[in-house]
Amino acid sequence: MSNQKIIFPLDKNPDFINDLRRRVDGYFKDNNLSKYGNKTIVFQSVFMGVLYVLPYVLMLSGVITSVPGVILSWVAMGGGMAGLGMVLMHDANHRVFSRNQTVNKWLGKSLYLLGGFPPNWRHQHNTMHHGFTNIEGHDEDIAPVGFLRFSPHRKLFKVHRFQHIYAWFLYGLMTLSWVTMKDFVRIKNYKNEGVAPFDKKYKSYLTDLIVAKSIYYFFLLVLPILIMPVGWYWIVGGFFIMHYISGLILTTIFQTAHVVPSSAYPLPSDEGKLENNWAIHQLLTTSDFSPKSKVLSWMIGGLNYQVEHHLFPNISHVHYRKLSQLVKETAFEYNLPYHSQETFFKAVAGHARMLKMLGRQVA
Repeated sequence: MSNQKIIFPLDKNPDFINDLRRRVDGYFKDNNLSKYGNKTIVFQSVFMGVLYVLPYVLMLSGVITSVPGVILSWVAMGGGMAGLGMVLMHDANHRVFSRNQTVNKWLGKSLYLLGGFPPNWRHQHNTMHHGFTNIEGHDEDIAPVGFLRFSPHRKLFKVHRFQHIYAWFLYGLMTLSWVTMKDFVRIKNYKNEGVAPFDKKYKSYLTDLIVAKSIYYFFLLVLPILIMPVGWYWIVGGFFIMHYISGLILTTIFQTAHVVPSSAYPLPSDEGKLENNWAIHQLLTTSDFSPKSKVLSWMIGGLNYQVEHHLFPNISHVHYRKLSQLVKETAFEYNLPYHSQETFFKAVAGHARMLKMLGRQVA
């Protein structure tokens, strides 16, 4: 990633975000609400946790022993894994699940249960993605492996011409890359780039990473193989299915918010300065979808309100539906864009069109 310092002009059009923050603060004050999570997120987390853990317990306890039952259990765990990540882990690592920061700290470690590594995720997501959305060389979410091109500023290869077809198959491999090599590559890259605290605590982080991965593999692969009365290949296959389902869900949800036709990919000047301030930059690079679907929003932890999340990552997702109208109205008052797709399917279709465009166009 680039070491260029990015500068958002603080003195350019500050009225929008200042006014919006006043309105949002007023909403919480007038309704006597906390900006943190509430009983809704607790129920969501319990539901997703049960969906992830219960099938595993039923398999290991001998309640589920048939091959079809085992495969269906891994399928359910894939949905629970994705849901737990979007609902609990995401808010906790943004420190907004609870007002109590000790609770957030420990719940943020739920990423270990999903095969990930919390320190890596917080730097990649909270610092780089939220801080420098869709900026080439800074946002790792638009810098996948060479088979995929998510930015018009990346090198175009002939294979990209077909990425709108094969990308969906690769998306399912996302969490599998977490549990195999990606976290090891990231931690080493962050050390080499001098990212604090990875540069000072690399050996400590590496030890934690190795221990965490070892424990994860023991409980999710070794123990089931030793205990369950089915062939080891069914366990390995189920493990793959779980991660594939989770990866496909997570990648699709996140990419439909940023890699779509309405998204901008601003480039900084040679001095690192961008044209717009940070808040307007978020409006230009982010899109909502399915704003009227309460069920979908509940299932994916409010991540269909990505505009609101990027403007207010310090507020729990349980409030985004109500805040979306404030954000939309304020943006329009200041003649600023507010991107939103009516349904999830339209958002997916938009992402597919963008993949096709990026597979053919050079910046």
